[in-house]
This record gives sequence, structure tokens and C-alpha cells, in this order.
Amino acid sequence: MSLPRLRFSVTDVQFAAFIALYLLFDWVTYIDPLYGLNITPWNPDPSLGLVFWLRHGWRAALPWWIALALGEILVRGMPAGLPLTLLFSLWLTVGYGLVGEALRRTFGSDGLFDSRLRLFQWVAIVTVGVLFNDLVYISLLSSVGLVPAGSWSTAVLRFGIGDMVGVVVSMPLIWMLANAQTRQRLRDTVWRAETLGYLALAIGVLYLVFGSIATSEFKDFYFLFLPVVWAASRQGLYGTALMVFVLQGGIGALVKLNHAGDIAVHELQMLDAMLALVGFSIGIVVDELRQVSSDLKQSLRLAAAGEMAAALAHELNQPLTALGTYGKACEFLLERGESGAMLKNVVQRMIAESGRAAEVVRRLRDFFRTGAMKLEAIDARHLVAGVSQQFMAQLREREVQLNIEAVPAMSVLVDRLQVELVLRNLLANAVEAVQEQPPGARRITVSGTRVDAVAGKVGRGARGRQAAERRDCLHLAIEDSGKGVSQALAARLFEPFVSSKASGLGLGLVLSRAIMEAHGGALWAEVGDKGIFKMALPLARAEEPEHHVAA
Repeated sequence: MSLPRLRFSVTDVQFAAFIALYLLFDWVTYIDPLYGLNITPWNPDPSLGLVFWLRHGWRAALPWWIALALGEILVRGMPAGLPLTLLFSLWLTVGYGLVGEALRRTFGSDGLFDSRLRLFQWVAIVTVGVLFNDLVYISLLSSVGLVPAGSWSTAVLRFGIGDMVGVVVSMPLIWMLANAQTRQRLRDTVWRAETLGYLALAIGVLYLVFGSIATSEFKDFYFLFLPVVWAASRQGLYGTALMVFVLQGGIGALVKLNHAGDIAVHELQMLDAMLALVGFSIGIVVDELRQVSSDLKQSLRLAAAGEMAAALAHELNQPLTALGTYGKACEFLLERGESGAMLKNVVQRMIAESGRAAEVVRRLRDFFRTGAMKLEAIDARHLVAGVSQQFMAQLREREVQLNIEAVPAMSVLVDRLQVELVLRNLLANAVEAVQEQPPGARRITVSGTRVDAVAGKVGRGARGRQAAERRDCLHLAIEDSGKGVSQALAARLFEPFVSSKASGLGLGLVLSRAIMEAHGGALWAEVGDKGIFKMALPLARAEEPEHHVAA
């Protein structure tokens, strides 16, 4: 005779684990009950039920009802008798379930605490739902005489605040622990030595405030903000969730150990709820700022990739063209039967051009990834002429007149590829700026002026200009006949995502300034009725050899 096999699904195991954990929460937090009922200063067990409801929906109703009924039987000795216990537990299941369903429909199963708006929505739903559940439950207890006459309002206040504070303080941490992704993030966030620091501070502050408390005079309560603000500002919402849970548990334990029966518990609990809400608000703001910073870095990387692609397209054009020419020469020589020194010379030239192309790719990649630069002395006139030549076709097409005034015959110490990238960006912006002018009035002027270190206070420059002018440098000015730069725009022009062009991302000038400052130079705009951008390039000295630096 074979025995029947018992099969348990994953859901069955989860339901059993939920009931066991719910009973444990109920037993641990059954402190200072009112009239021996399920009315205590802190009730975190409903937060466990709400998180369970978010995961399973109405399927969570039966195990939650079982957990509530078993709590009345095993923890409180079933003061209402079995029929009323089952009935009251049924109402609590329905009441909490309505709150859980409202949260589920508003946020889904995984969308809690993503923003300040969601935080306030969560608090509003929990507060309204818990208070409604509280009113009905206490009224039911009063109707059968379990709450003494005249004590209805006291019981409502005690039970409502206990539930609300329990959910507000405990639910964020329980929700983080219940989800594999958020659980991993919680571990990564708080599993640090710094966490021990603010937990130690919390223990010290708890002892200071509640170590010998016996009355309602907890006047030093504001010290509890120290560990909460520390956790929120350093570890965001995840650190705050751990901190406020620890504080609430510590407060309950110390009040119980000191037998502080003369404390206005509802005032203490409301203070703790406000502490939690302040901490959560700070934590979410910190998380949002970090996300914005991460998004900005990603955008800058994408912009850098675009600039790198443009630079590669220009710099690789010449060696690739040469490679094609030499390849055709090799084909011609082979058709002639040439296999001697002439063919060997052409092949060597091809190898040299391929090495040049590889060097271009490597240098640009190194800069955009690590900031590394290859500084060399370059004639400023050749630099300006080479970049200007790239715009000739575009200038003729758009009827723009380009004037290159006298640029001093001197060498600047720069990474040629990077500075050409900046100069191309400024000329491209100037071409865009003059399009608003009628043909014949579209002019761009490029000029250069030497500025000695002792004369570095000429005019008013932007951030970094003073540092750039502590040594001899060359000022290149790109002036256009566009509408110019206003005072308000100049103050924000080099911030990310600020652009005067309708289709501009506002990242080109940010990258250009970063490149110039990495050279020890500067880039700024002059306020006026026409566009003027200036770049300060450090001069090369005769004794300075070509060398590499890392920005």
C-alpha cells in the first residue's frame, strides 16, 4: 500500500511563511495593549500584510485572515470568543485588503517609493484607509462591550495611530526585503562601514532621549533627526528605511523596559511618524538627484561619442583617402609587373598611413575615456587655417563670409585633435547663429591676440579664465554677426542642456570647455549684440618638448 504524496506549490510555502512571520511580528510588538485587545502603540504587522497583498492581490486574503485569527487565539487568548474573533478578523482582512487593493491599483506590484509624488500618494492612501478600518473595528469592539463605555475615542486614537505609524515606518523596509531586485539594492546600499556609524549614533541618541524616560517629557527628541538625516543624505531612501525601523524598534523596547506608563504614547508615535516622513522625503530627493546625475553623465557620454565620431570622420578622411590612392598605385604597378623598390615604397607608405589612422582613433578614444592628451607645439595659423578649410563648402552654400584676420605667428602647446574639435564646434555654432541675418550680412571673423601673463586681467572673462592667464597664452576670438549672447544666457551657456538653438542638445560647449580647461586654457562668451567666443591657448616654449599628460 503506497502512501499519498503531499505536494506543495511555491505559493503554498509563501502563504505558510507569511502566516508564521505575521504571528511573530504580532507577538514581538504586542506591547502595552489597551484592554488586552489588539490595540498597541506600534503595529508593524499590517505593513507585512500590505506588501504581501501587493504581490498576490486578493489571493492574500485567506492567509491574512488566518494569521489575524491565530494572532487573537495564540497571542491574546481570544478575548472576544471564537465566533466574534473570526468575525472581527474577517473585517480587518477586508479593511486592510481595501487599502492593499488601492495601493495595488495606484502603484502596481513594484512601483512604490519611486518619487516624492508617489511617497505622498502612498501616505494619503495608507492614512485614509487605516483610519476608516480603525473606526469600523473599534466600533465593532465597542458594540459587544470589549471597549468600555466612554473609551471609544481613546481606543480609536490608540489603534489608528498604532496602525498608521506601524505601516509608515515599517512598510518601506519590508517592501525592499520582499523584492529580489530591491533587496539586492538594499544590501548594496547599507552593507558598508558607514552604516555601522549611523546605527551607533542612533543607539547613542536613543539612550540619551529614552534611556531613563518615565514621563512625557521627551524634550530631546530632535536629536533623533541626526542619524536619520545622516542615513538619508548618504544612502537615500534605502538607508532611511533601515534607520527609521531601527529607531522605532528601539523606542518601543526602551519604553517597555523602563515601564514608562505615564507617556503620552500617541504623541510619541506621531513624532516618530513625522521623523520617518522627513527622512523618506530627504532620501527620495537624494535618490532623484543621483539618478539625474547618472542620466546627465550618460548624456555627456553620448554627446562625447558624437563629438568623437565627428572628429574621427575628419581625421580619418585624409589617411583613408591616401590609403585608397596608394592601393590603386599598387594595383597599377602590379599590372605593369613592377615588384621592386617602387612597389615596396608604396606599400611602406600604406603602412605608415594605416598607422596614422590607428593613432587618430587611439588618441581620441583615450581622451573621451580617460582624458589623456598628447601635447605638441602647433603653429596657430595652421591650426585656424586647417579647421576653416573644412567649412568652405558649407559657407559658400549658406552665403556666409569668413574673415581670418592676422593670427600671430606663434606656436601653442595643445593636443591638435582635441583643439580642432573645439574650434570646429565654435565655427559650426557661428554658422548657425548668422543664419537669422539676410544674405550679405552673414559674417564670421576669426582673430588672434597674444596675452602675456602680466596682462591677464584684460576685460571680464568666465570661470577658469584667470587661471589660464597666469602664463603667456594666445586668445582666439570667433566673432559672428548673429544676435549675440545676453547676460542671462551667458550665465548659463556652459551648463548642460542649455542651448540657444532649437535643435541643440546644449552639450557641445560643455565638452569644449572641459577640453580647454584640461589644457590649462579657458573658453568663455562675451556679452553683447553679436556673438563673440574666446578661447585661451597656452603658448609653447622652445624648451618644452612634445609630451603626454592626463587631464
